[in-house]
Amino acid sequence: MDFLLGIAAIVVVLGLAYLMSNDRKNINYRGIGIMLVLQVITTWFMFTTRIGQSVINSISAGFNRLIEFGMEGIGFVVGGIETGEGGVFFFNVLLLIVFFATLLSVLTYLKILPNIIKYLGGLISKVTGLPKVESFNAVNSMFFGQSEALIAIRTQFNHLTANRLYIVSASAMGSVSASIVGAYLQMLPPQYVLVALPLNMFSALIMASLIAPVNVPKEEDRVEIENVSDDKSIFEAMGNGALEGGKIALIVAAMLIAFIASLELVNWIIQLVFAGITLQEILGYILAPIGLLMGIAPNEVIQAGAVMGTKIVTNEFVAMLEFQTMLDGMSEKTVGVVSVFLTSFANFSSIGIIAGTVKGIDARKAADVSGFGLKLLTGATLASILSATIVGMFL
Repeated sequence: MDFLLGIAAIVVVLGLAYLMSNDRKNINYRGIGIMLVLQVITTWFMFTTRIGQSVINSISAGFNRLIEFGMEGIGFVVGGIETGEGGVFFFNVLLLIVFFATLLSVLTYLKILPNIIKYLGGLISKVTGLPKVESFNAVNSMFFGQSEALIAIRTQFNHLTANRLYIVSASAMGSVSASIVGAYLQMLPPQYVLVALPLNMFSALIMASLIAPVNVPKEEDRVEIENVSDDKSIFEAMGNGALEGGKIALIVAAMLIAFIASLELVNWIIQLVFAGITLQEILGYILAPIGLLMGIAPNEVIQAGAVMGTKIVTNEFVAMLEFQTMLDGMSEKTVGVVSVFLTSFANFSSIGIIAGTVKGIDARKAADVSGFGLKLLTGATLASILSATIVGMFL
């Protein structure tokens, strides 16, 4: 029954994206079908085979070791500060971003990441028939933040039509930066965060290919990526990566203060009229029908929907902090479905981030992003639902 509900949810999600399409004649059904099959195979392999589980455990162990290294650095700087039970979120979670951003910068300087991204993107383009720029950007978005991923293809912007711009923006919003994965792993079960990374990459491409299809002639299908690192030495890469990570940690902290405080204000205003009702509860009821289709148990769907809704209207960190307190009381299936849903940048604030980045690259294109901003968020949210549903089918 759960498997059939999952199939129904996938059909609904794909159907909604199809209805939103602005060029149904040019939809790449073959590519979409291939990516769906790859998602199912990946999830099946990771969760139902011994080899797949060993792979997840090995990757998780690797990240845990990196987290330990990061905590050594954090402990040296702030280890003497007395903290209460559970520690301080900024110290224990957000400061890890500094170390992971440093690693990312070094791997970029050494040309390790750029080559991985280049060849994976080329492989996806060849297998699915998607244009090279879109395929490259989809893989790039798994490692770098929304702004950095778009900046990496800035020389291609003059070739991007509105539909192509939608696809690269959707990939940026539908994925997460590798620099903050360590922080996510401190809040959610590692196996779901890790499997969400490739699934969300494909889901973003699937939704975008339905909503904004593209047909690029072979002679125009090329990707010219500038050198992604201006660092002159490995030490400069480490320093710049650390500074970038520190900036991200402070930005996330500032956003959390603003969003959590604003959420409390909104709830206070709501309760002046409707005693005992919160915005999260309202969102839970709104998202309950799709939550049931995703396979979430009826007795958990309101709470789960509240967390998913919180992520959309605030950001994933606010929702993860809220969900973290519920993990012990939820079924494994609900934990997996919601965790995968939360592992993306699909929220209202991302519209502004992407529009601002595009404006900095090409002011003329920024108007296009502002025009399809809500459609972009809707598509990215549908992508998160698709990934979470597929995971739920194997739990």
